[in-house]
Amino acid sequence: MPNEPVPDMRRATRFPVDFKTICETRKDGEVSANISNVSAHGCQIVHDVTLNKGDRVIVRLPVAGRIEAFLVWTHGGRSGFEFERVIRESDFMAMLDKMGHSQRS
Repeated sequence: MPNEPVPDMRRATRFPVDFKTICETRKDGEVSANISNVSAHGCQIVHDVTLNKGDRVIVRLPVAGRIEAFLVWTHGGRSGFEFERVIRESDFMAMLDKMGHSQRS
């Protein structure tokens, strides 16, 4: 099936959260970070360590557990990561509840 478009997973709905977590990096070991938004495909993390595009981290998430992610973009202490696997919808919704996301009408 040549030339079929590949969906851009970064367009998945992102949910704003304010969730403190631990990320594990090869270079810095365990580091504190704050997730500012999340989708079933990835998240945005605010951090104090220097990361480069393509770096891999392990993010600790409620319900979903430890999940590997790779850095897609970074700017001014904020970085966008894509998860190595998609979080199942039921686990994702339970995770959002634990992260404190509240849907506003």
